[in-house]
Amino acid sequence: MLKTSKDQKITLIGAGLVGSLLGIFLARRGYKVEIFERRRDPRDLMALGQVGEGRSINLAISTRGLNALNKIGLREKVLEHAIPMTGRMMHSPQGELTYQAYGQTAKDCINSISRGWLNCFLLEEAEKHKVELHFEQKIENVDLNQKSFTLIENATHKERRLYYDVLIGTDGSASAVRRALKHPLSMEHTEEELSHSYKEFFMPAKALNEFKMEKNALHIWPRGDYMMIALPNLDGSYTCTLFMRTQGAADTFEQLATPEAVRAFFQEHFKDFCEFAPDYVEQFFGHPTGRMVTLKCAPWSHKGQVLLMGDAAHAIVPFFGQGMNAGFEDVAVFDELLEKNLEWDLLFPEFFKERKTNTDAIADMAVENLTEMSAKTADPKFLYQKKIEKQLMAQFPKDYRSRYAMVTFSLVPYRLAYEAGVVQAEILDQITEKFYPNTEIDMDQAFQMIQEKLKPVMDRINYGSRT
Repeated sequence: MLKTSKDQKITLIGAGLVGSLLGIFLARRGYKVEIFERRRDPRDLMALGQVGEGRSINLAISTRGLNALNKIGLREKVLEHAIPMTGRMMHSPQGELTYQAYGQTAKDCINSISRGWLNCFLLEEAEKHKVELHFEQKIENVDLNQKSFTLIENATHKERRLYYDVLIGTDGSASAVRRALKHPLSMEHTEEELSHSYKEFFMPAKALNEFKMEKNALHIWPRGDYMMIALPNLDGSYTCTLFMRTQGAADTFEQLATPEAVRAFFQEHFKDFCEFAPDYVEQFFGHPTGRMVTLKCAPWSHKGQVLLMGDAAHAIVPFFGQGMNAGFEDVAVFDELLEKNLEWDLLFPEFFKERKTNTDAIADMAVENLTEMSAKTADPKFLYQKKIEKQLMAQFPKDYRSRYAMVTFSLVPYRLAYEAGVVQAEILDQITEKFYPNTEIDMDQAFQMIQEKLKPVMDRINYGSRT
């Protein structure tokens, strides 16, 4: 295969967040890029005040995603349309509020942003860079031998055959490109559906640009095995999501089959939410129930011709707020590898090597974080450990950094953040066993544990390394 030639056209399947961002990166390097998307142009939907089907209304963008945007000069423009969230605001069943800051300072924040606005913004930028965009085009029958695929036009159902030089699937967890790779590559492929599903709700603004709750926080109603969350929107409204087990006799979507059951359940467990969104019963039955899947597969490429990226390669559940951030980090890493001027059939496996272990790690952490958000955030011992952890970070800033901070506020590889988190949990459990509920702990003992247990992992954390 020739080196990465600018004469080759790169075809992307999927014009979502990762596909549109990747298109910009590639076009800036001088590649000819075209993107095909089966959905309608989201800019048309936004103009009509609609949201694309099956998509969450807003997202949390943090350091990894912002780093990718910064590489192409778009970070500040995006942040102008985002709301910083500096911590979690916990809502008890009685309506009592407890605030838990994410980091040591207000700079440690995640940012609530409209998925629709961000997608439209990136598509506009892609067009500015001469990326060819084609919407309402369904892709089928990818032929790896002929390097071709079938396009079906949504409106007319007409079919045509196109050929590609390089094909990159950024078409999400239901990727047509991944399906094409399965058989010839004997692909390892797992899809683990979470026992929980989700349903979205809309909480209107108090008045235009006036918020009914704390603006700069991620709101959580933790209820053990289920929870509600709410992210702020620029107009003062909130996008809320209920996460609950799909089936079972108690506290499940299956149980909430009638308006009476929904009303009784919400009044008991989310009373203040009911006051903020009084039409919650109508919304419950009017909005779809979504499933959540962790997807892992290997390999991600075929020769130097086809590659998977983003959710098409590693879809994760939303409980660490890293799905989009991990996808944007894919793009940033891929762009760095392009600088090596490798042949495509060497670059693609190198990309897989650098990303696979890290995306597996964030997938596992995302599932684990469901328990933390829904149950542990209301547990006294968990809250105690969070207080101790903040003390350790303040006392030993070079030796101790929480897993959450490493994942969310740094570029530390996900795999190393995962490994550090396992050791940190052991240290915090030992401190809890010795000192709980006293927050005045023996810092000398704590430092000794950190040096013995955590230092070997922390020594491997190098901001210039991705593995």
